[in-house]
Amino acid sequence: MNWIILITAGLFEAAFAFCLGKAKITTGSEMYWWYAGFGINLLISMILLIKATQTLPIGTAYAVWTGIGAVGTALLGILVFKEPATFLRIFFLATLIGSIVGLKAVSN
Repeated sequence: MNWIILITAGLFEAAFAFCLGKAKITTGSEMYWWYAGFGINLLISMILLIKATQTLPIGTAYAVWTGIGAVGTALLGILVFKEPATFLRIFFLATLIGSIVGLKAVSN
């Protein structure tokens, strides 16, 4: 169950980065709504990370959390913000996913 909580925390990390990206390209009251979304997603992500680290090793949990956030943010950048999807970028995202799976496999 704590792995599910940790994965969810990582997804909220990607969501707060997405909100930050949207706030950057908007103005007026819409920008403030994106910043509010950033704060809410950040809070949820941190609470879930704290909950997951109560039973999972902190080093593994933190690495998995940041990895999920990094992969999610990069994919959102490609899909939503039209960032380049070069071969090397996709290759290194795949290696990052492999590393996350590997950490899960060798953790208790």
